[in-house]
Amino acid sequence: MYRFSNTVIGFLNLFTLLASIPIIGGGLWMARSTTTCESFLQTPLLVIGFVVLIISLAGFIGACFNVAWALWVYLVVMLLLIGALLALTLFGFVVTGHGGGVEVAGRMYKEYHLGDYSPWLRKRIEDPQYWMTIRRCILGSKTCATIAMWTPVDYLTRDMSPIQSGCCKPPTSCNYGTTMMAQDADCYKWNNAPEMLCYECDSCKAGVLENVRRDWHKLSVLNIVMIVVLIGIYSIGCCAFRNTKRAETDYPYGQNRMSKVRPRWDFYWWRWLHDRRHQLY
Repeated sequence: MYRFSNTVIGFLNLFTLLASIPIIGGGLWMARSTTTCESFLQTPLLVIGFVVLIISLAGFIGACFNVAWALWVYLVVMLLLIGALLALTLFGFVVTGHGGGVEVAGRMYKEYHLGDYSPWLRKRIEDPQYWMTIRRCILGSKTCATIAMWTPVDYLTRDMSPIQSGCCKPPTSCNYGTTMMAQDADCYKWNNAPEMLCYECDSCKAGVLENVRRDWHKLSVLNIVMIVVLIGIYSIGCCAFRNTKRAETDYPYGQNRMSKVRPRWDFYWWRWLHDRRHQLY
C-alpha cells in the first residue's frame, strides 16, 4: 500500500501523456488547414495539448522515479488548473444564463433575438472582423443549403437549428406585401441571393450565440465532472508526494529512525531541582 498512490499517479499520467499527442497533432493540422472555422479551435487545442503534456510528464517522472520537485510542480499546476476550470465554469454559467429563443405560433422552430443575450456575448459577436470570420464559416458549412428546397409545408412542420432559423430566412413577422407598417429591422436586411440571405441580420448573430450558449452549457457540465476527477487525482498526488519525500530521506514506512533526542536547555535545571526536593523531603 505504501507505493499504491505513486503507481496510480504514474499510470494516470502515462495515459494523459499519450492522450496529449493527438491533441497537439490536431492543433498543428488545423494550423495548416485553410478552413476558416478550424482556426478558432487551433490555439485552444495547442494550449490544452501542451499543458496536459507538461503536467503529465512532471507527474509521471515524479511518481515513478521519486523526484520530489517534479511532483511539487505537478501539484502546483494541478491546483492552478482546478482553479481555472472552476472560474471558467462559473463564468460560463453567468454569461450564458440568458437567451433560449422565442416560440413562433404555428411553427416547430424558435426565433432568436440578439437583445436577449448577455452584453459580453453581444459585444463579441458585433465586432465586424469577428463576425466576418463567422459569416464565412457559415457559408462554408452550407447550413442554409439544406433548407433551400423546403416547401411552405416544410416550414410549418419541420424544426430548424438556431443558425438556420436566424440566418437562412427572414423573421416570420416580416410582410413583404404592400404594407406601410413598421417592421423588424431584419426584414429590410434580407436578400434572396444565396451568399447574402440574412447573414447581416441580428437574428443570425443571435442564432450563433444560441449555439454558443448550448455548447457552453455542455462544456460547463463537463468541467464540473473534470473538477471532481482532478480533485481526486490531486489528493492521490499529495500522497505520492509524501511518499517521495519519505523515500528521499530513506525512511522506511512506519519506522522511526530517531536514535537520540537532544534535551531542551532547561532540562538539567529542572532535574537538579527535582533531585534536591527529594533529598530535602
